[in-house]
Amino acid sequence: MEEVDRILIHSLRQAGTDIDEDVQSVKQFSSELIVEAVVRCLRVIDPSLGSGLSTTLPPGMSARFRLGMSLAQACQDLGYKGEIGYQTFLYSNEPEIRSLLMFLVEKLPRESAEASDQPAGKSALLQKAIAAQIKAQLALPWLPPSCRLPLHCKTQSPGPCHSFRSQPLSLPYSLKAPKNQAKEVKEYWREHLLPVTSQPPQHASVPASLLENHISELSAAQEWENEWNSQGLLSRLTPEDYRSRKRARLQKRIEEQLRAAAQPRPDTHGTTRSTSDLAELLSSFRGTATGGDVLTKGTRFTHSEKFTFTQEPEKAAQQMAAAASALPSSHQSEEDLKAQQEAELSDLQQQLQQLSVQMEEVGGDIRQLTVSIHQVSDELKHKELSNSEKEDTVRVKKQTIDLLPDAENNLVKLQGLVEASAKRVVHLASQWEKHRAPLIDEHRRLKELCSNREMESSRKLSEIKELHDKIRHSAEEAKKKEGLYKQLITEYETLPKDVSRSAYTMRILEIVSNIKKQKEEITKILSDTKELQKEINGLTGKLDRTFAVTDELVFKDAKKDESVRKSYKYLAALHENCTQLIQTIEDTGTIMREIRDLEEQIETENGKKTVSNLEKILEDYKAIRQENSALAAKIREG
Repeated sequence: MEEVDRILIHSLRQAGTDIDEDVQSVKQFSSELIVEAVVRCLRVIDPSLGSGLSTTLPPGMSARFRLGMSLAQACQDLGYKGEIGYQTFLYSNEPEIRSLLMFLVEKLPRESAEASDQPAGKSALLQKAIAAQIKAQLALPWLPPSCRLPLHCKTQSPGPCHSFRSQPLSLPYSLKAPKNQAKEVKEYWREHLLPVTSQPPQHASVPASLLENHISELSAAQEWENEWNSQGLLSRLTPEDYRSRKRARLQKRIEEQLRAAAQPRPDTHGTTRSTSDLAELLSSFRGTATGGDVLTKGTRFTHSEKFTFTQEPEKAAQQMAAAASALPSSHQSEEDLKAQQEAELSDLQQQLQQLSVQMEEVGGDIRQLTVSIHQVSDELKHKELSNSEKEDTVRVKKQTIDLLPDAENNLVKLQGLVEASAKRVVHLASQWEKHRAPLIDEHRRLKELCSNREMESSRKLSEIKELHDKIRHSAEEAKKKEGLYKQLITEYETLPKDVSRSAYTMRILEIVSNIKKQKEEITKILSDTKELQKEINGLTGKLDRTFAVTDELVFKDAKKDESVRKSYKYLAALHENCTQLIQTIEDTGTIMREIRDLEEQIETENGKKTVSNLEKILEDYKAIRQENSALAAKIREG
């Protein structure tokens, strides 16, 4: 108990209890010291419970009783399950006080428990410092810049506030960038890419841009992880193949949308330029030449449209040549030249408008003709189908009419063909049955094998998911342990270096070795006791069996001989005396054990300081009687 008492005394001193250096065990605690230690612990554990309690015993006995009852109630409110009352503090004994102090020390808040909930490592110290600074600034009232004094310059920033505006950043190594970059890109990163702080146009946008970029990368990584765990594992593909297939599927969908948008509609006008733009975009998206056509087939009207539009540049070139030949000579004045140019420009504009109107009209006609051609082609297909059906019907009827002149012979031939066909069908059915059975067995076997493979793949897939979860949990646990390790290293660096850890370690090892020795001795004593008990039981059984055999033999001879009869009586008396002796020895052992138990109880009672407590109770009783008599005298005088 010495080590336990030292730990308790050290903890109570840290809680603020004034304990002398001479006090080395709980046995030396006085009532005043016990009350002070309990009140200090209550104030640290729950200030609301210990704030109204005094750390010193009052002089009056009634006030002491009230203080003791208040302390007992406060300890019970904290969850103390042992027997406690005012006598625990005023008339204490060592075991009860030790158990109470151990309960209170365990309830004391520990710094390690508070720190374990916080982020660990050097970042924890930085976060704590930032949190403290923010808390201190939030506690102060905000003042406009015009009302701030020089005293407020340290607590409130004198600079203007900036809005949160992010700009796109180009980072060489990020989650969004592909892993295998080209050599030119890496060279651009190394030689020409600006630093992150210089990329935004305004320096105030750097923190916002970095935060936005970091959040986008984290969200992208989280979305990819969720998608891979939910859909990627089910596809049974590698991450690279899954990404490439997803990219190809998206490209195909975009191409279909662009192709649908590039188709001409009959209810729109003037969409030739937009259609050509979409066609160029689609061809460039597919990696082909921009001049290729989107539609591989065309009608006579579409070809005529292309021919008409391809002829327009030649006409434009002829017009430009005629205009160049009709240029005036150098001796004409500039005003005449400008007037002529304006007239030519107006003529060209009118021609351009006329051509545009004609193009729109031709485009509308082409679309209408295309729709009518589609309708006509559909009707033609339907008529061809109906004609083919009618031709088949006519052919069958013609063959039937040809068979009518020789109907009997033809009927016999048809019956023979029918019977032959029936026999052939039966023969084919028997052959099919022969081939069908092994095919069905093979089908069932393959189906069962496929189902087994699916079950195996689903089992492996579930195992892979469990492994992914375990890996994620292990990574999180490793991060927590690494943070805890950094925190412990930081705390170790801040601890004083003059504490001898080897002494505590040696003491702990000595206590462990003593416990092991005691355990070995107890085990040895128990084994010896069991062996002795077995030996006693064996000897008792042997004695009973020997006495039974001897009694039977002597009893048979005692019927014939008088001397043997006396021997039988002596044998019975000897057996009875031995039984009484054994019983006396067992009773003696029981009495000795009871004596030892009583001696231990006496030592325990002596440790409870019963005599001194009785003397204190008598003194307190006399003091209470004196207080009562004094109060009665005051009442009579009043």
